[in-house]
Amino acid sequence: MNRAFNRKKDKTWMHSPEALSKHFIPYTVKFLGNAEVEQPKGTEIVKDAVRKLKFARHIKKSEGQKTPKVELQISIYGVKILDSKTKEVLHNCQLHRISFCADDKTDKKIFTFICKDAESNKHMCYVFDSEKCAEEITLTIGQAFDLAYKKFLETGGKDVETRKQIANLQKRIQELETENIELKKKVQEMEINVKVTQGSSSPSGIAPQSPSTDLFDMVPFSPASSLLPTPSSNGTELPPLPVRSSETRRDIFGAEPFDPFISGGGDFPPDIQSKLDEMQEGFKMGLTLEGTVFSLDPLDSRC
Repeated sequence: MNRAFNRKKDKTWMHSPEALSKHFIPYTVKFLGNAEVEQPKGTEIVKDAVRKLKFARHIKKSEGQKTPKVELQISIYGVKILDSKTKEVLHNCQLHRISFCADDKTDKKIFTFICKDAESNKHMCYVFDSEKCAEEITLTIGQAFDLAYKKFLETGGKDVETRKQIANLQKRIQELETENIELKKKVQEMEINVKVTQGSSSPSGIAPQSPSTDLFDMVPFSPASSLLPTPSSNGTELPPLPVRSSETRRDIFGAEPFDPFISGGGDFPPDIQSKLDEMQEGFKMGLTLEGTVFSLDPLDSRC
């Protein structure tokens, strides 16, 4: 395969790349439900799930329950399923986890996709009912998958090693920060112990001497000392020390720790390599759309 995708030439994308990368395409549909399936792909697998969910929906309808309406928000970041009234997110399906998407040729209103659940790793088949947009929604998911794969190669997929090194450095900085905090605590404890020992050994009735000053007439800094202004030996009051804000966490070098998950190409969890491997595996599997296989190039040579 010399191209990222292999699809029918008569199928053209319906939306601009900007609409799916910077925004999302919304659709209001009826949600028949989802069911676990054994395989990530397959027409027969989908047909069986549709039969089960249709039957379950007929039973609920006979009991007076209406088929719930949901809003689909399709973008390069995934397919969100929201309650049409409250806008509560019911399901959030990432595109690299979606392996199969099709609209029913016998029932033009029905369309479905298979997505691997992020927590259980089970393959779940989602089934929807749309009056007019079943095929359009299927193609929109295919276009979003296409754009998401290209974005992965441009950002996350090309600099895996760089991100691994950044993550290792950040982990090391956090370890050094923890060690530095522990050392500061030990120094403070030692300072307190020394003061207690000196106080108990000094004769009663003798006023404690003022702390000695250096050649610049400054009181030496002590980690256990207060940050309140202390008069110098010549009677002048030292200017107040600036109070460091506790809101911004800094490293041992006084700089704000670099966060590759904020300034990087996307929102990755702390375990970057695991996430990239998962995305790589998902995109490598490809997306089967309307019986047409979207075959992807091997990612190893591009990363």
